[in-house]
Amino acid sequence: MRKKVIINGYEYELEIQGTGKPTWLFFHGFMGSLADYQGITPTGTRIYMNLLGFGSKLKTIKQSQRFMGHQQVTDICRLLDKLSINKVNLVGYSMGARLALVFGHTVPNRVDHLVLESGTAGLMTQDLRQQRIIADGHKADHVTQVGMSTFIREWEQLPLFKSQKSMSAAQQLFMQEQRLNQNAQNVANSLRFFGTGAMPNLWPELAYMHIPVTLITGMDDHKFTQINQKMQQQLPNVQWCQVPQAGHNVHFERPDQVIDILNAIHH
Repeated sequence: MRKKVIINGYEYELEIQGTGKPTWLFFHGFMGSLADYQGITPTGTRIYMNLLGFGSKLKTIKQSQRFMGHQQVTDICRLLDKLSINKVNLVGYSMGARLALVFGHTVPNRVDHLVLESGTAGLMTQDLRQQRIIADGHKADHVTQVGMSTFIREWEQLPLFKSQKSMSAAQQLFMQEQRLNQNAQNVANSLRFFGTGAMPNLWPELAYMHIPVTLITGMDDHKFTQINQKMQQQLPNVQWCQVPQAGHNVHFERPDQVIDILNAIHH
């Protein structure tokens, strides 16, 4: 069932599937949409949502600071209230995993279980954050100058997405079309206000997060394997699932394994 919910003047689009418990909420990655996770169908009620500013053919969001993590968390809490949902199993991928971690840290009472796929707790030092803010600012300027088509062509050549080249032509086209449909100004503002440099450094907070956390990484994604190894050492209530023959986007490359991981959480 497709649903639109207006929060603070912005229309969020959702797809709700399944019935019963648990309730799953899915946060897609950068330049993704609610369609990203729709192949992931664990038992229960599943809510796939377009995060702020992402989705097909959207208008530019004038209040660019709405992309800041804490503002998005406020919106999503209101959205859950409107749906009369108190707690969820929250699943996020990459940028969505970063937002899910901010959400779980800010409002742990709204989360039963946190699932972070290819996520990070931010950058540890002010220097690293500053460097990343500058780099993401350059990327943001670049996307508005060259447009989505050129930006995506360059984005898809990043080493992080090398393993996606082994996917079928239809699957690669699906990913590309999602990216092409985005609004360049929204993409730029997401980079400026919720890039990895702009998100809060949550590394010192991990030891105090007592909600259950499942980390998922692909074994071929060496960078995020190292990051998640460190996260596993810090989190008090954690399991880490490393999926073979998968890179950064595990649910896209190995959907059956991700469904099994999610279903195992409540069995």
